Amino acid sequence: MILAGYFILLTHLEDEFLITVADMTFSFSGKKLYQDVNLKLVPGHTYGIIGANGAGKSTFLKLLQGELEPTEGTINISQNDRMSSLQQDHFAFDDFTVMDTVIQGHERLHQVKTEMDAIYAKPDFSDEDGVRVGDLSAEFEELDGWNAEAEAAQLLTKLGIDDSMQQSLMGELTENDKVKVLLAQALFGNPDILVLDEPTNGLDAQTIGWLEDFLADFDNLVIVVSHDRHFLNVVSTNILDVDFGKITSFVGNYDFWRESAELAQRLASQQNSKKEEQIKQLQEFVARFSANASKSKQATARKKQLEKITLDDIKPSSRKYPYINFPLNRELGNDLVRVEGVSKTIDGEKVLDNITFTGRPGDKLAILSRSDLATTTLMQIMAGTMEPDEGTVTWGVTTTQSYLAKDLNDNFEDQEMVILDWLRDYAEEEQKDNTSLRGMLGQMLFKGDDSLKQIKVLSGGEKVRIVLSKLMLLKANVLLLDDPTNHLDLESIQSLNDAVADFKGSVIMTSHDHEFLETTANHIVEVSANGVVDRLDTTYDDFITSDSIQAKVKALYE
Repeated sequence: MILAGYFILLTHLEDEFLITVADMTFSFSGKKLYQDVNLKLVPGHTYGIIGANGAGKSTFLKLLQGELEPTEGTINISQNDRMSSLQQDHFAFDDFTVMDTVIQGHERLHQVKTEMDAIYAKPDFSDEDGVRVGDLSAEFEELDGWNAEAEAAQLLTKLGIDDSMQQSLMGELTENDKVKVLLAQALFGNPDILVLDEPTNGLDAQTIGWLEDFLADFDNLVIVVSHDRHFLNVVSTNILDVDFGKITSFVGNYDFWRESAELAQRLASQQNSKKEEQIKQLQEFVARFSANASKSKQATARKKQLEKITLDDIKPSSRKYPYINFPLNRELGNDLVRVEGVSKTIDGEKVLDNITFTGRPGDKLAILSRSDLATTTLMQIMAGTMEPDEGTVTWGVTTTQSYLAKDLNDNFEDQEMVILDWLRDYAEEEQKDNTSLRGMLGQMLFKGDDSLKQIKVLSGGEKVRIVLSKLMLLKANVLLLDDPTNHLDLESIQSLNDAVADFKGSVIMTSHDHEFLETTANHIVEVSANGVVDRLDTTYDDFITSDSIQAKVKALYE
């Protein structure tokens, strides 16, 4: 299905620009990724970058950071403005301490500190060394270097990295803790320009919430790529849409951008509607979003810009959404599932300890934990792909389950197969013909010969979409989804979100996507080292803001 979108163009009126992109064109392998891009990015704003997979979001970040050069045109950034970015290589700092890794986020400060330390360590300290170290000390003080470790320690503590870990080597940390340290590195030293590529990946809900608040109060320029819709909605004052070979700036957050498409689509279809009536609809829509701004600093800037929008500012988009719909083979009976006394030890670590809970028919049950290993292990045990050390999982006699594994390769026994033949194995007899299967794959955005691709050459997002196709063919009345939005673009996430919300059976899921959990889950099970917190008939937002959860967060960060 192709959703025609119309989006509202923002024209910046501010005089102070930190980044100016002028007539920028970038070509890759002979293909123009962008052409004639013109942008002016201002301080005090957070720009969320969106676009289909492969549109060039991360490439644009590399251009801003100077890792790539425009084919034509210019990107101008003041030499006096310091840019900091979230590092993607989680192994690059394994030989450094946590504290040193964070301070390296301010490159010049770290260089001065390193040179000073080297001079002081010399056994034959000369007069020239004394002069040099004096100059360095003056610069170090100007850069607020004497407070650097205290600032870094405070950041780390707020991100859940306590004092006992701050002098450890990065190589000794878990993957999730490394992500937090690298985030602290990016935030350290109050950079003028902060560039974040998927900053919520690997973060728990409490840390994401802290980051949302941090960015809402951040006075400088932020540029962020994220597939987390809730995060984009909370932090973004503007959206940079990578589409049509352009990068265009729009006022507002992600929801405003998306819902304006639906509004403009309706206006475009109302051929006989008076313009005055269309203007009234637009004004009502803008007023609703202006009133709902959640952060005061962002709301002020956003409201002024929204008030300037006119009907002439709308334009179409090329966005494509897959069609996802999960039919049922039969309705559920009186029982869904009973998990009783489940324990599991992996590599000497007790991942699950005496886990007990009951799922009811109609539940859309979210399993939460600070440990991804715990949630994935429990999902594997419930799906029958792993045996518990102790305990049982008992499914209702009317249930049929289908499973999307978090490790994408676990979904495929034969990576050499082409998509069409792999999917055929799960189709009913009347759906096994090429025409039916190609039709389904077309709805999942695999056009023409795409259906003849081998599994092994697919991207992560493509693999998730064909596993979702398999689940649609199986027609199970219970879906087991382990972090299903991982690897998907925003359009696919929205389609999956809608399909799970509309599903008439039961769902047991894990996810780091706030919006996905809030709009689908009605039963929360939190797995921790102390057992299970089991909350029926509650939303995700209610759960994470409850007194018990707030007490945990307070205890962690104070």
